[in-house]
Amino acid sequence: MAANDIKGADIAAKINASIIQTLEDMKTAYEAKKASGGADWAAPKLAILRVGENKDDLRYEKGIIRRFTELGLRCEVFAYPADIGHSDFVTAVKRANDDNDISGILIFRPLPSQINDRAITEIINPAKDVDGISPVNMAKVFSADSSGFAPCTAVACVSVLDHAGIAIEGAKIVVAGRSLVVGKPLSMLLLNRNATVTICHSRTKNLPAVCREAEILVSCIGRAKMLGADCVNPGAVVIDVGINFDENGKLCGDMDYEAVAPIAGAITPVPGGVGSVTTSVLAGNLVKAAAQARA
Repeated sequence: MAANDIKGADIAAKINASIIQTLEDMKTAYEAKKASGGADWAAPKLAILRVGENKDDLRYEKGIIRRFTELGLRCEVFAYPADIGHSDFVTAVKRANDDNDISGILIFRPLPSQINDRAITEIINPAKDVDGISPVNMAKVFSADSSGFAPCTAVACVSVLDHAGIAIEGAKIVVAGRSLVVGKPLSMLLLNRNATVTICHSRTKNLPAVCREAEILVSCIGRAKMLGADCVNPGAVVIDVGINFDENGKLCGDMDYEAVAPIAGAITPVPGGVGSVTTSVLAGNLVKAAAQARA
């Protein structure tokens, strides 16, 4: 790793410490109320709904379980066959919605073609939608309503900048990518923090020139090493969200790290950058959902 790497593990550790303290405060408050009777304290529980055996889903699932165990949170995986029908999966989502022991729901996407993805986002209970896929939560992101949940990866990008001490307000930020998972919600989160944001994508004319205008460049296009040294203004902060595999099967980001790291003022490596923070953000969203439900 280069000397200017922003290490996700360090940032995740800070978030984890805050989560542990919040959980302790929640438990203390619960035990005080329990004096008059009631069930024993139960840590917030995440339901993971996974369809099929996609290797990326399994890798993320394993990381979630490990992190949640460390934090004292509960997690249960509901795995379904790749050929599950739409109506059966709808039933599974509704079952999780109605289970009072479940504080948050995470659905691995994209879903198989036989399942109507948009319908699922409309069915999930917004109060348990800890990865911000429902239209209700997306609307809250766009209206700067912090009571909802933004997609975890988008929040992780903002957390990286904050914990690294990089000013967002007034900064000229280019977001390369326009998905509803990262690009669009992240742009709104940054706008809500008074940044000047440009959204570009793979079809943007003269993409390198647009990217070079950035003081902070966030890449979430999803193509291995698509952006190189010609896309980075010397000294710029580079946040690489991409999770890809290169021609040798090695995990890499959207940025050509070897070419960009010597130019950037700071950069998140892949692996070891934003991805390390995303799971902690998910845990924080679960705790928030539980606190709101138990208030």
